[in-house]
Amino acid sequence: MSHPVVLSDSNFAQEVLQSDKPVLVDFWAEWCGPCKMIAPAITELASEYAGKAKIAKLDVDSHNMTAGQYGIRSIPSLLIFKNGRVVDQIVGAVPKQKLKERLDANL
Repeated sequence: MSHPVVLSDSNFAQEVLQSDKPVLVDFWAEWCGPCKMIAPAITELASEYAGKAKIAKLDVDSHNMTAGQYGIRSIPSLLIFKNGRVVDQIVGAVPKQKLKERLDANL
């Protein structure tokens, strides 16, 4: 089973911006209830999209430089990156099916 890639301020460029596949980044925090609600779906997507897209998580409390760079104000915020650019943004806890639709649209 694949797990989401754990991102940090130091590995963000390599894992996300230089990725040859689309990347869904979940900006989250330990204290965020809605973030915990969607966490199982994020983990499932990591397995389902293995080889097609990269699923990653960034803890905004530990890595606020990257969160600030992308203007993350409310969490969970999910950004989809393609070729190093943000191509889609989803804010709030949304059903897994909605995440899949947005991800599929960018594959």
